[in-house]
Amino acid sequence: MKATTRRRGALAGTGLALSLALALTGCGNVTTASEPAEGDSYPTGPVTLTVGQSAGGSSDLIARAVAEHASDALGVAVPVVNKPGANGALATLEVASAKPDGQTLILLNASLFAITPLAVPESEAVSLDDVEVVAGISQDDYVLLANVDSGYQSIDDLKNAGKAFNFGTTGVGTGSQLAQSLVFKAAGIEGTDIPFDGGSPALVALLGNQVDLTVVQLGEAMPQIEAGKVTPIVVFSAERNQYLKDVPTATEEGYDVIVSQFRAIGAPKGTPEPILKKLREAFAEGFATDTYQDFNKQGLFTPAELDADKVVSSWTAAAKNYKSLTEEYGISMGGGN
Repeated sequence: MKATTRRRGALAGTGLALSLALALTGCGNVTTASEPAEGDSYPTGPVTLTVGQSAGGSSDLIARAVAEHASDALGVAVPVVNKPGANGALATLEVASAKPDGQTLILLNASLFAITPLAVPESEAVSLDDVEVVAGISQDDYVLLANVDSGYQSIDDLKNAGKAFNFGTTGVGTGSQLAQSLVFKAAGIEGTDIPFDGGSPALVALLGNQVDLTVVQLGEAMPQIEAGKVTPIVVFSAERNQYLKDVPTATEEGYDVIVSQFRAIGAPKGTPEPILKKLREAFAEGFATDTYQDFNKQGLFTPAELDADKVVSSWTAAAKNYKSLTEEYGISMGGGN
């Protein structure tokens, strides 16, 4: 009888121990030896970086440079996949709905969140709340150009031309369209925006005198500036661009129009913090390399390697400012101002 009682007690003790073990294993703060923490086991394979723009453009080039250096730090391949459409909205929403395991990332353009919502219905706008910002990358500045044959060299020249201009933009809902529309309204210059599908065709149209003026990103414009075929009139950065120091900002000319393209890396919402930490360390390691810094100089990109909170706060503030300015000047970003 006593032996039976002892066996029952032992079984009861074993059951209690198992119950405690199961309870502890289910707790989010406890990791067993056979189940490493999320950050320790990450990444489990190639980390895909999706780009919502076509191959060959600034966004694509930046993504490939970032991916190459992050690959070294993460120890896995980081392939870049281009899925263009709707200024990156389609690709961003696709990645936002992916499994939040850090294996799928997205290159974010600030214009998608700060400018495109001014040109599309609210139901089609993409919000920063849809993604997890990993880290800021760089700044790409816009420059207002005239064909050198026109003789225009300043905003005052445009104001005194006594004509309405056709100005090419890189598309509806882009920083190119916003910057030109704002500075023209502020300066009292009459103009109609002609949207193109990117900076390259807008620049070709300017060279062919199909449009009077255009705003494109500096990396696209510089070869034609150096060749003496186009004249840079103003840049739209907060300070003079380090690669074009002789050209004034719109602000210096008396027009408070600051529009630059900022980029960052994003992940699906809910990506665990240990994985985000490992990604941030990998990108920071890549940014610090001499080869990546040389890439920035060659591409005329200004580093803007901000932490996630700073990216969110600055992009959100820009969105509010742009909305206020377009309302103040009665600008419709749907095209045809």
